[in-house]
Amino acid sequence: MESITSSRASRRADPALAAADNASDDPTTDVPQELLPRKRPTQERSRRKFDGLLAASRDLLTEVGFESFTCEEVASRADVPIGTLYQFFANKYVIVCELNRQDFASVRDELEQFDGVIPSLDWLRFLDSFVDHLAKLWTSDPSRREVWLAMQSTPSTRATGKISEKQLAEKIATMLAPLTPRTPRDRRIMMAEVLVHVVYSMLNFSVQDGQQHSEAVAELKRLMAAYLLVAEKESRTSQEH
Repeated sequence: MESITSSRASRRADPALAAADNASDDPTTDVPQELLPRKRPTQERSRRKFDGLLAASRDLLTEVGFESFTCEEVASRADVPIGTLYQFFANKYVIVCELNRQDFASVRDELEQFDGVIPSLDWLRFLDSFVDHLAKLWTSDPSRREVWLAMQSTPSTRATGKISEKQLAEKIATMLAPLTPRTPRDRRIMMAEVLVHVVYSMLNFSVQDGQQHSEAVAELKRLMAAYLLVAEKESRTSQEH
């Protein structure tokens, strides 16, 4: 009975927290938490090492996948001592979370370029253009899907990814406000979170081996257009009443 209990407890341990600075003495009691670098560089020389480690990590992840991804190989490819890597990152889970932040930041930057377009009469054309723009990010950078898959690996990586999703959703909810002026803010945020989740899932689905990318993107556009048209109609109907 003791061995069964021990086995179950070990399965509950979060490997992302095994070497984390804020992990408890008993890893089976750790709760999911945001995974952050131990420090962020403040000087140019440190910044180059930090960025070099992330670039090497992205290349390695794309080549071998997350299961075979190791901090030792990252350090070797970045041409820095392993101790330098551990100054910034506690383990490979923290690295992939930082890569995920980079990816979300680039999408937020793209959104900034389209902010203010909604609600024009051409907002459906904007939607097509924006989805096409995002789709190119996924086809031109295969590491995005690998990062997304790695983020599903542990409770803490998933929790960290959810924080980034919520931050992006808050931006999208603000952009949706003119399109759905009478929709309660809480519901608008929920709509934005749904959109973020669907878009990321579909774009990662679209670049799977054997998948017809253009067809998957076309279906994503239909899903988003139908969803937003209903939301716009509901808000307008509410305003009329």
